[in-house]
Amino acid sequence: MADLVYQTIGQLLEEKARLYPNDEALVYADRDLRLTYKELDALCDQVAKGLMALGIEKGEHIAVWTTNTPEWVSLQFGTGKMGAPLVTVNTNYRSTELEYLLKQSDSTTLILIEQLKDHRFIDTIYELCPELAHCKPGELESKRLPKLKNVIVLGDHSYDGVYNWSDILNAASLISDEQLAERKASLHYEDVINIQYTSGTTGFPKGVMLTHSNLINNAVNIAECMKLTNEDRLCIPVPFFHCFGCVIGTLAIVSCGGTMVPVQEYNPEVVLQTVEKEKCTALHGVPTMFISELNLPNFSDYDLSSLRTGVMAGSNCPVEVMKAVIQKMGMKDVTICYGQTESSPVITQTRADDPFDLKVETVGRALPNVEVKIVDPITNEEVPPNTQGELCTRGYHVMKGYYNNPDATEEAIDADNWLHTGDIATMDENGYVRITGRLKDMIIRGGENIYPREIEEFLYTLPKILDVQVVGVPDEKYGEEAAAFIILRPGETATEEEIRDYCHNKISKHKIPKYILFIDSYPMTASGKIQKYKLREQFTELVK
Repeated sequence: MADLVYQTIGQLLEEKARLYPNDEALVYADRDLRLTYKELDALCDQVAKGLMALGIEKGEHIAVWTTNTPEWVSLQFGTGKMGAPLVTVNTNYRSTELEYLLKQSDSTTLILIEQLKDHRFIDTIYELCPELAHCKPGELESKRLPKLKNVIVLGDHSYDGVYNWSDILNAASLISDEQLAERKASLHYEDVINIQYTSGTTGFPKGVMLTHSNLINNAVNIAECMKLTNEDRLCIPVPFFHCFGCVIGTLAIVSCGGTMVPVQEYNPEVVLQTVEKEKCTALHGVPTMFISELNLPNFSDYDLSSLRTGVMAGSNCPVEVMKAVIQKMGMKDVTICYGQTESSPVITQTRADDPFDLKVETVGRALPNVEVKIVDPITNEEVPPNTQGELCTRGYHVMKGYYNNPDATEEAIDADNWLHTGDIATMDENGYVRITGRLKDMIIRGGENIYPREIEEFLYTLPKILDVQVVGVPDEKYGEEAAAFIILRPGETATEEEIRDYCHNKISKHKIPKYILFIDSYPMTASGKIQKYKLREQFTELVK
């Protein structure tokens, strides 16, 4: 069994910079940005100093709200050198969700891009903090977000009360090498360095606290399952704000000294162009990404012969898609990962040399130094092989807990340190796991987790709505979509469009229910519990 690694994220990069100083560490194919390990390490030192120059202390929270920009990578490793946990913000978030996250996480700094598609992030932060217009950068006194002091925009435009990224890089000269060395020496591999927000069945997102040790050891194990080496070049089109991007992606490839080749915003054509141009040997994606790449009309025009491996994860991986990825994309060593944010994120993974049937029909077996058991959800007793139960896991990969939420932490991790995933699974005699369902009613839409309760809580704020139940329903493109079953208050009327308009710009687009159905009552159990599975059955009757 592999030994555990005891180092910080900063030390991981420094080690690779010593071993492979002149090898490419980071490449953006679309702008010909190329940094060697030596250059990336120096840049991350500069970023660490720049953040320290703002007065950011070890343990202070820095929220990052951007796509897969080069700055994101230098922040991931730069904060790993100066000890400020990075709070990752979903780029789909709108004002209500952003306000909640910044407040709950106690973030003192927000780093953001100006705009993504039709959403101007910069306008959203001014809407939440109008005080920015009248303050000096770094001196924000916000009524709604009292802890937030620094707002940093990635871009060349100047905004009132806001730093530019160049200001941070320039401020690095104010911090000496000795000061940075002192800060690095004060860090510990068990310190929290990343906080990822994941929704819960209670409706409000929870901040999963992950340590250097959680993340690095998970990344090392993932890379070993894929047989990655310093010769590999990994195309990363999955978002950095998820563990898929920043652990299975950046950290896994850096753990073996290979090359990160990110795609800033997902586009199937750009992904294949990048693979061809940079001769990528590995490619990550959720099933919907691979489906859209395989279905491009000019798919066969691309030379993908360099591809060997990668990870498909994020939602159930259809067998036919796995076959096509292996046969048509040449990814013979492709692996499937299963896990959740609370487990850093990978619990089980198929191995590059697994037989084909296990590779496409299971989610693999436990990573090294990871324990997995299947228990009866009622009694918590372990069940025999090939029997359904709740999957529980224990090991180095289990989160430190939910930020400022001890009750939820206690609910997720039991007294013996087992993390209860809420997923229903079976495990065979050889430890290979099949995920068969969910205890919770979480919806997985194209790799994004959607929690019905969060949408329900939001829709309850519309006065016309008496009751609402949201369930996941099958969808050909995304795997699942949200359907809202609404009971209106007596005498009220509403249209599907009206409900969607109410959601617009208040919750993320992917959370807005695709289907809105108005009904008079819900199917109930004798004890008065709503039977969501019957609503799903009704849906197939109502929508054909």
